Amino acid sequence: MIALVDANSFYVSCERVFDPSLEGRPVGVLSNNDGCVVARSTELKALGVAMGAPLHLLPPAIRRRAALLSSNYALYGDMSRRVNAVLGEFSSDVEVYSIDESFVGLDGFDPGSLEAHCQRLRETVRRDTGIPVGVGVAPTRVLAKLANRAAKAMPAYEGVCRLEADAPATRALLMQLPVTELWGVARRTGERLALMGIHTAWQLREADPKRIRRDFSVVLERIVWELRGHPAIELEDLAESRQRLMVSRSFGRLTGEYDELAAALRQHGARAAEKLRGQGSLARAVMVFLRTNPHQVHEPQYGNRLVVPLAHASDDTHELLAAVRRALAALYRQGYRYQKCGVALLDLVDRERRQLSLLEAAHDEVQRRRSTRLMAAVDRLNREMGRDTVRFGLPCENSAWQLRCERLSPRYTTRWNELMKVKTG
Repeated sequence: MIALVDANSFYVSCERVFDPSLEGRPVGVLSNNDGCVVARSTELKALGVAMGAPLHLLPPAIRRRAALLSSNYALYGDMSRRVNAVLGEFSSDVEVYSIDESFVGLDGFDPGSLEAHCQRLRETVRRDTGIPVGVGVAPTRVLAKLANRAAKAMPAYEGVCRLEADAPATRALLMQLPVTELWGVARRTGERLALMGIHTAWQLREADPKRIRRDFSVVLERIVWELRGHPAIELEDLAESRQRLMVSRSFGRLTGEYDELAAALRQHGARAAEKLRGQGSLARAVMVFLRTNPHQVHEPQYGNRLVVPLAHASDDTHELLAAVRRALAALYRQGYRYQKCGVALLDLVDRERRQLSLLEAAHDEVQRRRSTRLMAAVDRLNREMGRDTVRFGLPCENSAWQLRCERLSPRYTTRWNELMKVKTG
C-alpha cells in the first residue's frame, strides 16, 4: 500500500502557521512580482476569486476584505522540508512529488491498522508543523491520488481515505469520475478516449490494456493497470502539465563529489527545460533536491531540498540552470555520499498567457525574443542531430534574483533577522 499526503492550500497554510490572525479570513498568495493569485484559501474561493486572477482586477471590496500576500518561496520550501521530515518518522520510504505532495510507502505495515497509522501521521504533521494535510491510501499511486481527493472533499473520512482496488466504494467513485480528471490524462487524450466510448475512469479501467498502449501510450496503459490495483507508475512517468515538471535519477554509484552532483543537476535541469518548452509552459520557480541512500544504514544520512524563485516566469535553460546552481551551493554538504538528485520546475503557466509587466523595458522584450530564438535553435539541433549535440556548461553568473514582493511575509524559518518576535505584557 502507498499513501499520498497532500497539504491543504499549502501556501496559505504556511502563512497561517506564523500569523494566526489569517485563520478564517480570505487569504490569497500572489505570483512573482505580485501579479496574480496563485493560491487561495477556502474563504477566498467562496468570494468567487478565480485561480490566476490579476491582482489589479480584483474588486476593491474583495481587496479590502482579503489578505493578499507575496509568494514566500523560502518559507514554503522550508515548511515542505519540515513536513517531509515528519513523514520520514512514519516510513523510511518517502518520495517527494511536489512542494505540497509526497508519496509514503506503507509496505510491511499491518493492513488492519493503516487508517489509524495515517491518522497519527496526519495529527503529528499538524502538531509539529502546523500544516493540515489529507491522506489517501491505496495499492497504487493513481488510486492513492483519488483516495486523497476523497479524503479532502468528504468530511466523513476525517482526512484519511483508504481505497481498495476492487471495493464497491472504489467502483462507485471511478464510475462517477470523468476520465480527464484522472492523474496523467490530459484533455486531448480524454477527447480521443471519448471517441472510443471511454468517458469515465471506470470505463478506462475496464478497457483492453494492449489496445490502450497501441492507440495511445505505454503510460496510459500503466494507468489502466494502476486503476486495477497493480503498481505500474513511477513518479517520472506522470509529470502533470501546467503544475510541475520533475527530472531525477539515481546514480550508478554513490558520490560525494560536488562536481559530479553539479554535472548531474545540470543535465536534469537542461532536460526539464526542454520538456517545459515542449509543452509550451513557463516556470516561476525551481526546486532542487539531494539525498543519500536510506537503505544503507551504515552510511551517514542526509537529504534536503530548496526552492528558488525566478525573477520572471521563464523557459530559458540558462536562467533555470542558474537557479539550479544556486540551490546546489546552498544544499551541498561534505561528508556524505549521495544516491539521487533531481530538479523540479514549479508553478507552471501557459506560455501564451504569460503575464506582462509595465515595468519591463523594451530591452527586456528584445532579450526575451533572442532567448526564444536561441532555445528553439538548441532544441532543433538536439532533435535533428541527436540529444546533447548542444550541451550547456556552467550557468551565467550575476543573475538578478531580486523580485518585487511588496506583500512578502517574513521568512521566519530561514533568516535569523526575520525570526518571529513575541511581545509580553
